[in-house]
Amino acid sequence: MLELIKPGTNINFVGKRHIWIGISIVAIIATFILFIVKGLNYGIDFTGGAEIQVHIPQNWDIGKLRDELESGGLKGVKVQQIGLPTASQFLIKAQGDEHSLNQVSKKVDAILLKDLKHGDFEIQRVDVVGPAAGSSLRMSGFLSMFYALLCILVYVTIRFDYRYSPGAVMALFHDTVITIGIFILTQKQFDLQILAALLALIGYSNNDTIIVYDRVRETMHQHPELNIEQAVNRAVNETLGRTILTSLCTFFTVFALWLLGGKVIEDFAFTLMVGIVVGAYSSIFIASSLVIAISHYHDRRALSLKKAGGGKKAISVRPEPKFE
Repeated sequence: MLELIKPGTNINFVGKRHIWIGISIVAIIATFILFIVKGLNYGIDFTGGAEIQVHIPQNWDIGKLRDELESGGLKGVKVQQIGLPTASQFLIKAQGDEHSLNQVSKKVDAILLKDLKHGDFEIQRVDVVGPAAGSSLRMSGFLSMFYALLCILVYVTIRFDYRYSPGAVMALFHDTVITIGIFILTQKQFDLQILAALLALIGYSNNDTIIVYDRVRETMHQHPELNIEQAVNRAVNETLGRTILTSLCTFFTVFALWLLGGKVIEDFAFTLMVGIVVGAYSSIFIASSLVIAISHYHDRRALSLKKAGGGKKAISVRPEPKFE
């Protein structure tokens, strides 16, 4: 059996936890600054725009279609191929204000008529998203991420207890913000496809964090003589091989989609690749470090209440399950 990490390995992840948390805080603050200064490059799903599906001759490729549209005056258009290359069907996405959106279809028709005749091409579908609808959709998208994090907070609280749940949610918040920061830096379009990828990453990263948390709880039960730092460090080392192998396997699969999947799925796969790397980092360095910080906080609080004579009842921690 392949053992990537040998049994008994004891890398001191916990000892450098303040460095990792500091790096993450700086990255999160930098992302918020970039969001205010530079902002996301929202796609037409969130800003409003038009989607036009066209069928063109097979001797036209996606590059020629894009060049013709841009030379004809449609700047910043995004062209995606639909279906098999032999189908010669493309989706044209163009941004514009509320008055110009209804004219996009006519502009595309006029541009194509410069080199083609009616019958050589066909505009098969036109969808227009107004700016108001795009703004509402953008708010709904961010709310969906908030509700996902809230549900995970409740789940981890029930599954473990309140010492673990804040760390899990903060790690997922960290993953989401850093991934969004990468999109701000690269100025890749942020649309519904990317939002779906972020929601997928929240579930994926949470699964990895739960594995680490479960091993922490099991280690604390089997080795009560260990303090929280020692228990967490041992748990992270014991799950390190699993985390690396799972992340690498998923990363290479998504990398193949990014490399070979074409323009339609390229940004979706790119989001997953970034999120997998950031999620593995947060599971090892961030989520475990936050468990230690929260445990110390509640220990200090319980001690201060005890010294004060128990004037205020401390929150009771649900007993750990018994492992046979």
